[in-house]
Amino acid sequence: MGTSLKPAHIDLPASPRSDQRPDPNHADCRGVASVLSRVGDKWSVFVIMMLGDGPKRFNELKRMINGISQRMLTLTLRGLERDGLVTRTIFPTIPPRVDYELTDLGRGLSRPVEALGKWAMEHLAQIEAARTKFDKRGDG
Repeated sequence: MGTSLKPAHIDLPASPRSDQRPDPNHADCRGVASVLSRVGDKWSVFVIMMLGDGPKRFNELKRMINGISQRMLTLTLRGLERDGLVTRTIFPTIPPRVDYELTDLGRGLSRPVEALGKWAMEHLAQIEAARTKFDKRGDG
């Protein structure tokens, strides 16, 4: 059985008590963690990869991303839009047409995300073999 790719354990450590000063050496940790939790979840990776070659409509994305529900695609697109990685354009047609496209910021992220996805696909068998070997040890 493989490892779940659901975004989990993304809660950040609790804020320091009001009588404590934040450690200046860790000031950026929360910001970086929130960005990585967005761009590191599997659905965001798939959406960014699918939008890498140009704008797509919602249903087009849904067909391209096997296994994503309508609700999860909606939430993922909203999150990516909120973070400035995706734009949503509504065209005044009947019915209205809505396109999603990477912003300049999103296009800058597209290359590393695609490289990571490609690396994962190329090394999946090795990783699964390592997991099996580890699990058989019995001390994990």
